[in-house]
Amino acid sequence: MHLFWEHGYEATSLAMLREAMGLTPPQIYNAFTDKETLFRKALKRYHETEIWFALEALSAPVPTREAIGRLLLGAAEAYSRPGKPGGCLFVSGALAASPQAQAIADELKHYRKASEAAIAERLARGKAAGDLPEGLSVEGFAKYLAGVMNGMSIQARDGASVEELRVLAQTALAALPAEGQNQTASSKE
Repeated sequence: MHLFWEHGYEATSLAMLREAMGLTPPQIYNAFTDKETLFRKALKRYHETEIWFALEALSAPVPTREAIGRLLLGAAEAYSRPGKPGGCLFVSGALAASPQAQAIADELKHYRKASEAAIAERLARGKAAGDLPEGLSVEGFAKYLAGVMNGMSIQARDGASVEELRVLAQTALAALPAEGQNQTASSKE
């Protein structure tokens, strides 16, 4: 998982995997069939072990602004954690994917779209509860937040500190309209 996270799908060679896992190429293929299957297992493990902050933030029984704040600040922390590759595997794993790796690029897109949908669902719950203005475009603001988080991931890969990522998170949170504001996300453009 860490090799794919650090180097991406295509740049992670069989030799790198062999060395990290202590297995011979036949053992790797016997255990995982092929590199693509191994990568998919790494994605599943990443989802289960590394994005707990997002799952907790979006399911927390708190006002929407606080939940989104937890999500963004959690991303700042997770994406810059010492001892881990920077950023998010779902974002960095897709960078520079060739046409031969289209199935992998599609898989990563699926994970990113699922994250965006989870954000939209949380925003919709907040809107229904009166936490957010009636005119807020849930889908549009979810896309904005997902874009901010994707950008934070790339910034982390480029060496941004946790403090720098927190500033991005706070800036994005400031764009979330409070309940009672009549401005919609689309009218701010």
